[in-house]
Amino acid sequence: MTHAPHVVAVLGRGVLHPDEPVVTADDLGLTRGDGCFDSTRILTEEGGTPHVVDLEGHLDRLERSARAMDIACPPQQAWRRLVADALAVWSTPGEAVLKLVLTRGREWRPTGPTAYVSITHRADTGITGHQRPRTITAVTLTRGHPSDAFRDAPWLLGGVKTLSYVVNVAAQREARRRGADDVIFTTTDGYALDGPTSGLLVARDGWLLSTPTGDTGILESVTVGDIFESARADGWLTRFVLVPVADLYTSDGLWLVSSGRGPVLVTALDGRPLAVDEELASRVHGYAGF
Repeated sequence: MTHAPHVVAVLGRGVLHPDEPVVTADDLGLTRGDGCFDSTRILTEEGGTPHVVDLEGHLDRLERSARAMDIACPPQQAWRRLVADALAVWSTPGEAVLKLVLTRGREWRPTGPTAYVSITHRADTGITGHQRPRTITAVTLTRGHPSDAFRDAPWLLGGVKTLSYVVNVAAQREARRRGADDVIFTTTDGYALDGPTSGLLVARDGWLLSTPTGDTGILESVTVGDIFESARADGWLTRFVLVPVADLYTSDGLWLVSSGRGPVLVTALDGRPLAVDEELASRVHGYAGF
């Protein structure tokens, strides 16, 4: 078994060569962004069996996204078999990203949804001797809507992890133009939302806080949920609540959280230094299982 850096498996076709075509030119996921996805980590010790982190939670979220988009989602057991097929040819030690992708399928000759998984090795991980960055700087950028914009507008697909990430990528480019690493989106009525590819976590006065889903339209963060569960067991109070942007600058700790990179401490926001508590940051890192 070779240490391949990338594996692709398609439902109904099995494991493919990484360079083999997966979607057609008229696939609606490509032409319209009409699809959804989810992703999580794979951990593989040298000579060991790959372990997928919280596959169940990410399959549940993928299923919710597909349901909101009226896309027929394959049964979870079919996804598990497809993941198992991909893992059967995966042995690269260290960390990798597992991505599960579902599109509405072809436009001109409908054949049903396209479903595939990919595994891509990460080089910036502790298992292989490299450590991903644990601190970043960020800027606030407006989303251009109030905090309750999604309350009566289900067609806006709030909380759905769609393939349409062009705005998220554009925001990250703007952050780099401003000399920062990442973004915290804000509302027009003065609250913090989340990052382009991450959830928000705020430590303040003995509480761990994160933005609620629902009316805000943000995506539920599986990793924030894991952190809250572990933190409560360690004596923390946790709450999903709208956090005023002004409170971010005076927080006891501020993180952007994702399943791929875990909780990353924000050390400066809009050019203003933030509180850095190394012991607290280490605890939050551990709550997330990193």
